[in-house]
Amino acid sequence: MYLLFKSLHIISFVAWMSGLLYLPRLFVYHAEEKVNSKTYDRFIIMEYRLLKFIMNPAMIFTWIFGLILVSYDINSIITSLWFTLKFLLVLVLSAFHGYLSKCRKHFSYKSNRNSAKFYRFINEIPTVILILIVLLVVYKPS
Repeated sequence: MYLLFKSLHIISFVAWMSGLLYLPRLFVYHAEEKVNSKTYDRFIIMEYRLLKFIMNPAMIFTWIFGLILVSYDINSIITSLWFTLKFLLVLVLSAFHGYLSKCRKHFSYKSNRNSAKFYRFINEIPTVILILIVLLVVYKPS
């Protein structure tokens, strides 16, 4: 069962990361559109569906399967440096996910105040965190 949960954890994490990388990119193009255009409204639908039907379930499953994996060897895992750092980075990703959700709501209320340049900048955040998480999991520093 361990390998099944590990596989499901990786699959859900990949789906979640895909959304975390794609949604801010949609915001870049959305911020460049006129508020009353059909394209603006189409972006609202796309962002809603991406967040609600892909990103939210993927994040939830990432957490569930990750916690199941930790439960297999909780005493040695939670005291390790690599796990503590990884856990903190996943918390940051979860907060970033929440922030993106808030940004999506601003677009849907037609009250976005951020520029396309801002969204280009924050689009790099999940990439940096992904690199750090992968390095921590592979090298497992003590």
